[in-house]
Amino acid sequence: MLKTLHLSRTELAAYVTRQLGTFYPDGLDADAPTVLAAHMDVALARLGRCINEVRLWAPGEFDHLHSTQYTLFLYYLAHSVWKGTGRRALCNKLFGLNKALNGIDLFYEIDMPEVFFIGHSVGIVFAKAAYGNYLVVYQNSTVGKNHGVAPALGEGVVMYPGTAIIGGCQVGDGTVLSQGTSLVNTDTPGHCTVYPGSNGEVVFKETRHSGLQDIFRF
Repeated sequence: MLKTLHLSRTELAAYVTRQLGTFYPDGLDADAPTVLAAHMDVALARLGRCINEVRLWAPGEFDHLHSTQYTLFLYYLAHSVWKGTGRRALCNKLFGLNKALNGIDLFYEIDMPEVFFIGHSVGIVFAKAAYGNYLVVYQNSTVGKNHGVAPALGEGVVMYPGTAIIGGCQVGDGTVLSQGTSLVNTDTPGHCTVYPGSNGEVVFKETRHSGLQDIFRF
């Protein structure tokens, strides 16, 4: 079971409730403490799966003062509450709290993979798309739709800062987007690194070092 540092699980639910009350002082969702507490174990179990896979983090421990871990926690809590209750107003607040605190746009209806890693959360936007395990995303990166069509990302995709995957892209396993690269309605063969090319096109090259081995405990 994931150990929560500094706060017990009950105290953690109360902490999130107070944050929601501060950002949304509308007096609604009076039962939020009960609802959040009821979904805490599920959210923390899912968070623990991620934490245990990341080399940079101590296995089995969650620190709510660690901004990236707290970013993932708020997503898992919102997603778990949404799946369990369909309480849109409460989930909207959790989504907004994550956006306000961490600068990330990660909606609770999106099904993120079991294991993923956020380098720095500020400026990241996720659309409702298909995501493979061991996804890595850094700041100011976007996964978005184009004319309602969303991309599909394979396993082990790495998006370095300032990258984008937009529209009908089939992104193969092990694809790495170099800093500042945008894929728009373009497939990748997988196990490659994508660089900006001329005339708005992209160039695929052999990946020398994806960084996945540095981040995850494979």
